[in-house]
Amino acid sequence: MFEAIMLFCFGASWPFAVLKTYQSKRVEGKSARFLILILIGYVAGIVHKLLHNLNWVILLYIANSILVLTDLLLLTYYRRRNAAQAESKNALIDEQVWKGQKAR
Repeated sequence: MFEAIMLFCFGASWPFAVLKTYQSKRVEGKSARFLILILIGYVAGIVHKLLHNLNWVILLYIANSILVLTDLLLLTYYRRRNAAQAESKNALIDEQVWKGQKAR
C-alpha cells in the first residue's frame, strides 16, 4: 500500500510537468538525464512487478513511465526546435549585418 501511495504522489506531479512543457514550449532548466534516471527507475519497478510481485500497482508504474517518457520526448523536440529557431535567427542577423557592411 505504501508503494502505491508513493507512486500516486510522484505520478500526480507528472501531468503538470508535461502540460507546462507543452504550453510554454520552453525547456530551459529541464534535465534529460534526470528524466532518463526517473524512467529507468520506473522500468525497474515494472520489471520487479512482472518477475516477483505482479499486482495492480504495476499500472501506476506504467502510467508514470508514460508521463515521464512524454515529458522526455517533449523536452527533446522543443530543445531541437528552439535550437533550430535560434540558429535561423542568428543566420538572418548575420545576413543583415553582412548586407549592411557591403552597402557601405
